[in-house]
Amino acid sequence: MRSALFLLTAAIAALHPATIPAQEPTPASAAAARVVILGTGTPNADPDRWGPAVAIVAGGRAYLVDAGAGVVRRAAAAARDHEIAALAPEGLDRLFVTHLHSDHTVGLPDLILSPWVLDRPGPLHIVGPPGTAAMAAHIEEAWREDIHMRLFGLEPRDANADAYRAPVTETTGGLVYEDENVRVAAIPVLHGSWPHALGYRFDAAGRSIVISGDARPSESLVEACDGCDVLVHEVYSAEAFQQRPHVWQAYHARSHTSTVELAELAARARPGLLVLYHQLYWGATDEDLVREIRETGYTGRVVSAADLDVY
Repeated sequence: MRSALFLLTAAIAALHPATIPAQEPTPASAAAARVVILGTGTPNADPDRWGPAVAIVAGGRAYLVDAGAGVVRRAAAAARDHEIAALAPEGLDRLFVTHLHSDHTVGLPDLILSPWVLDRPGPLHIVGPPGTAAMAAHIEEAWREDIHMRLFGLEPRDANADAYRAPVTETTGGLVYEDENVRVAAIPVLHGSWPHALGYRFDAAGRSIVISGDARPSESLVEACDGCDVLVHEVYSAEAFQQRPHVWQAYHARSHTSTVELAELAARARPGLLVLYHQLYWGATDEDLVREIRETGYTGRVVSAADLDVY
């Protein structure tokens, strides 16, 4: 972890010097990088909150973080409702996976295959922790008959015959991706007993955006944000936590971040805007989560996200 943190620190320094002031966080214009919350859900089957997924949209391209349930249709809904053409299915070709829990990856077959069927011109390029390549390979094998029929049956597939493939770059932290629109660093975080879990920092179109993934309080996220424009962070209600069975309290305390802990973390990370996602409510509300953070003493801007919100 210490070596990964060293690499991360170097990557962050190269991405965006801490001395550059953060922009005022407002609903982003089409020219600025936008944060699109595709899904805020958890393993709980909340019909109003689809599986965890976030899109960073910059330079006419979408960069997805995680592939929760319904990710392709959530992206299509955002493309329609917010007129973000980059989120149309055929444009979904970049994915950054935080960890391999099912709620963050159950939409991966959909993201690999559905946009291919809908004429994505090339493969889905994936960055993720160790184990991601094996998962992608198993998905291709599981859908072998479907792929064979689409390639060699009646469908006209010559124009994008290889676009069902999903090449993977595995990482444990550091600078992982760069193109003309974004630079992306993977952030090693602490999440239960996973040996490798990641957050990501995106620097794009003058904005710095950090996404926690699933994480208990992790100093690496404080260092990665360091005055970033937007910090998208998971959270659970500290008040409702008290009513949870002890066995689940032990799990959540080692795997996730309470409102009280997040208030302290955000005070040191100093984001321009703190966005709560992957919310574990247990009977609490969005207003309760924000109130709990405020009552702990956090004075920065904070919102509890809903699916399809844009920042």
